[in-house]
Amino acid sequence: MCRNIKTLHNIKPPATDEEIRASSLQFVRKLSGFTKPSRANEVAFNRGVDQVAQAAHELLRSLVTNAPARDRKVEGLKARSRTAKRFPSSEMTPATGGDLT
Repeated sequence: MCRNIKTLHNIKPPATDEEIRASSLQFVRKLSGFTKPSRANEVAFNRGVDQVAQAAHELLRSLVTNAPARDRKVEGLKARSRTAKRFPSSEMTPATGGDLT
């Protein structure tokens, strides 16, 4: 589950609120063991997502680097290339980020 959390620091264009929230949701899902919490745990779960998202925003704002920002499209191509090498027999489709051409 956590392998789906993407690096959000030092990329262009910068991470959006939605991306930070999605990463926070994945993190809280992993910690809690819930994909979707019960009604009894929903408030605590959502509060956890909000707090992790706030901490992530603060962290991303405070980090500094001298490295040039990575381009999202280039990083996506690299990731798809690694996946194709790792799983050579798997058929790449648009749903998995592959190209059908």
